[in-house]
Amino acid sequence: MSRPLTPLQLAVLRLLADEQMHPYEMQQRIRERAIDQVVKVAHGSLYHAVARLAEQGLIEPVETSREGRRPERTVYAITEAGRDEARSRLREFMMRPMQEYPCFGMALAFVSMLPPDEATSLLDRRTVDLEAKLAAHDTVVESLIKRGHPRIHVIEVEFLNSRLRSELDFVRALGEDIKSRRLDWRPPNGGDGEK
Repeated sequence: MSRPLTPLQLAVLRLLADEQMHPYEMQQRIRERAIDQVVKVAHGSLYHAVARLAEQGLIEPVETSREGRRPERTVYAITEAGRDEARSRLREFMMRPMQEYPCFGMALAFVSMLPPDEATSLLDRRTVDLEAKLAAHDTVVESLIKRGHPRIHVIEVEFLNSRLRSELDFVRALGEDIKSRRLDWRPPNGGDGEK
């Protein structure tokens, strides 16, 4: 295999490990199982991922059908090579922390460019957004469990909630440190932040 599997390709292989399906069904399952909360699924990217997996022999078409005037639908199945590659890539994701570059971390690196009052106002807004996301994700987990999804199929949302709670605690504490002036607000080399 020339390039490592993307998270979306891994998601496709995971779905096909359960049953054969066509991309539209995959899209529905991704939404139903809240996989789109942990894997970026941009418009058209699922179909591109399916095409790449088929080109690489990791999935194969098993049936093509057409209903009325609708476009043809191709049902895919995972191949043994696909199962092996999915497991191999999953092992890498599980055991090795990978360097990620979240935008919020970058913003924190440059926050001293803003006046402290503006920074705390923005952090307060972020707190509200984080609380809303956390409540929404808690609802998703409860809903999936109620619909009979086993916990193993929602642990990724639990992990996301854990990260949101941790970020929420950090943002609240940082806002308090700025408001109480416990955080030194001198930008490097005389930038335009305030003391």
